[in-house]
Amino acid sequence: MIRILSFCLLIISHSAAAQTLLVLGDSLSAGYQMAIEKSWPSLIEPKLTETSKITSVVNASISGDTSGNSLDRLPALLEQHSPDYVLIELGANDGLRGFPPKQIRNNLSELISLSQENGAQVMLMQIQIPPNYGQRYSKAFADIYPELSKEMQIPLIPFFMEKVVLTEGWMMSDGLHPKDIAQPWIAQFMAEQMLPHIKEQG
Repeated sequence: MIRILSFCLLIISHSAAAQTLLVLGDSLSAGYQMAIEKSWPSLIEPKLTETSKITSVVNASISGDTSGNSLDRLPALLEQHSPDYVLIELGANDGLRGFPPKQIRNNLSELISLSQENGAQVMLMQIQIPPNYGQRYSKAFADIYPELSKEMQIPLIPFFMEKVVLTEGWMMSDGLHPKDIAQPWIAQFMAEQMLPHIKEQG
């Protein structure tokens, strides 16, 4: 009887310690034109499970998603997965379509708030768009992320594409998406950036 109780307590303790990271993004995280197991969210899972309490990474990224699209999807994702952490990697498609910065900011703010209300700790990734959209728009877009990070007191994760675009052979011919060869480096970079913010919960 004592052994059974001890085993049950061990299972309960393990379940309480298990944590989930939800990656909410677009094609930069969805494994665009590659097998999903080669995408950086798949490759990062063992790195996080070895060094933190995270036991699973749920990749809810969809190619082409805007912040508004993800806002529609998020409530169901939160209900289904109850993540401890949410990484938001969104806004690129909004920017490429020329959506108003205020609209993008409001959507991202709502994504953050919904996640926090569900008990998740949120990390926001900086996004940049090509300079050909004009200096004024590009700056207004880029400024959204540090402003939200400061206002909502959440970590700002650097944009991994800044390194990828400068590395020969890592970009697809469209000039927008990283190849599968770049995914291991992205996974390592993201693990290094996120781990300091993944803290044990009481």
